[in-house]
Amino acid sequence: MDVAHVAKLANLTLKKGEEKKFQEQFEETLKTVNVINELDTSGVKPTCQVTGLVNITREDVIDQSRLLPPPSANGGYYIVPSIFDAQ
Repeated sequence: MDVAHVAKLANLTLKKGEEKKFQEQFEETLKTVNVINELDTSGVKPTCQVTGLVNITREDVIDQSRLLPPPSANGGYYIVPSIFDAQ
């Protein structure tokens, strides 16, 4: 793997000696991935999470009382109170 090229793509600046260090780490990572790829997982049930937690969601209902009226005056912009004091 070309560490200098990957660093350039990631916009990273490598210090002296880091290229060799990262090359070794990349190789070790790829070896580990290869070992994992060789495992027989045909009997393992697919899962997306293991905690048993579920999302708590609410119905997506529009509360008309909280909507702003459509901006019709002042060129289509909303007018809000100023937050800065005029000096």
